[in-house]
Amino acid sequence: MRTPEEILRRPLLTEKNLKLTEKLNKYGFEVLLDANKHEVKVAVEKRFGVKVLDVHIINIKGKRKRMNTRRGMTFGKRSDRKKALVTIEKDKKIDFYAGGVVS
Repeated sequence: MRTPEEILRRPLLTEKNLKLTEKLNKYGFEVLLDANKHEVKVAVEKRFGVKVLDVHIINIKGKRKRMNTRRGMTFGKRSDRKKALVTIEKDKKIDFYAGGVVS
């Protein structure tokens, strides 16, 4: 069994995610590529001590890139990512900077 720190790679603190947090109590995380909804739910509950109501998983394919170098045209690809949007209880808040839960 993997630890919550392994499954939850980092919180997503974008402008759009912060609006979701304020209005709908949803938090965004970047997770491992092979993590599933159940693992994400258990990891958030263990790590932050909150009750998770719902988990949505989003797979993001890496973009293909072309670069013109001295040797000619080279091709590459950005890494694939997986995001999880987690809905928690209405009366709880997660404070990422303090590392815990705010009531």
